[in-house]
Amino acid sequence: MNIVMAQSNLTLKGGAERVVLKIAQHYKAKIYTAEYNKKTTFSEFSDIDIEVIGNGRLQRIMPYGRVSQGLSYGLGFYNFVMKGDYDVINAHIAPSHWIRNKNERVLWYCHTPLRDVYDLYNYRLSIKKRYQRPVYRIGAAAVRRMDRKIVKNIEMIVANSSNTQSRIAKYLGRDDARVLGGGVEYEKYKDKGDGKYFLYPSRMSPNKRQDYAIRAFELFKRRVKGYKLVLVGPVSKDGFYLDFYMKVLELSKRVGDVEIVEAVNEERLRDYYSKATAVLYAPIDEDYGLVPLESMASGKPIISVNEGGPRMTVRNGDTGFLVNNEAEMASKMVEVAENPATAEQIGKNGVACVKKEYSWGRFFNEFDRYLKEVSKK
Repeated sequence: MNIVMAQSNLTLKGGAERVVLKIAQHYKAKIYTAEYNKKTTFSEFSDIDIEVIGNGRLQRIMPYGRVSQGLSYGLGFYNFVMKGDYDVINAHIAPSHWIRNKNERVLWYCHTPLRDVYDLYNYRLSIKKRYQRPVYRIGAAAVRRMDRKIVKNIEMIVANSSNTQSRIAKYLGRDDARVLGGGVEYEKYKDKGDGKYFLYPSRMSPNKRQDYAIRAFELFKRRVKGYKLVLVGPVSKDGFYLDFYMKVLELSKRVGDVEIVEAVNEERLRDYYSKATAVLYAPIDEDYGLVPLESMASGKPIISVNEGGPRMTVRNGDTGFLVNNEAEMASKMVEVAENPATAEQIGKNGVACVKKEYSWGRFFNEFDRYLKEVSKK
């Protein structure tokens, strides 16, 4: 099949970008995107045929931020007309699925509906300045109307988790989304022992709650000495994220023994995984999350908040732990630090789990069937 892909942007090294890259490599697919920065995303994208769509005029005349970015991306995909022959358009991060407006045979692999206008709308509104709120309300309402109009015509939606599936049904009125979680290249991950640190790898964002992990580490330090917390992840130039990053820096300095690493390549990230005592994960109602799978592939216990996608991938007490607050996270950190044999067994269970249930071979066997259902006959 001739598969082409649509992805909102390729500017970071995140879980969604890894999935997009893996699918593009597997199908030798061309990617249409609204923004591409080869220096800040995975280097392997340089080997993929990538075309940037839209003229980016809004982002040039407006301050760089979520509003100008969202408008530019949305209009780019909404107005784009595919040239040439293809069997299926595989769209990914919203609003790339708006490509369905002028093109047919779209399979939307939904990482999540636009959270800023749906499940995180009230939160985003609450942190806006008073004068910004009326514009945000109007803009969000317009996006929701447009989104629902387009989504009803998409030929197939595949959600990355049952959590995302429920959001699609609740906010977009589609109760027919299939569920297929992404895979992990488990053979690339190794366990190289205990380096006496806890790892939290994720882009710097209020949604990811690095501050939650730091406060849990602070509680841990009161009971166990000699460990560090390592936060690894890129920082956006958007002021919204930079403000959060500055708060994380301040909190890290106060707590102490917290190391922040802003950008690493895949090899170095896997090395961080390989020597961690355990991996922490604290996002707000995460859509799916590859971090638990990468932790398990590395033979490390994953200690995750008990919400969102991790509920689907983490077997509590077997491959990791699901916790309900910072104190519980700290307690599980103490448990794995003081009981290395238990941590080792949990790590082995995790490796066995990802090999059996989260291989890319399993993913593509199922994804192929979905593509054939949507493809041109």
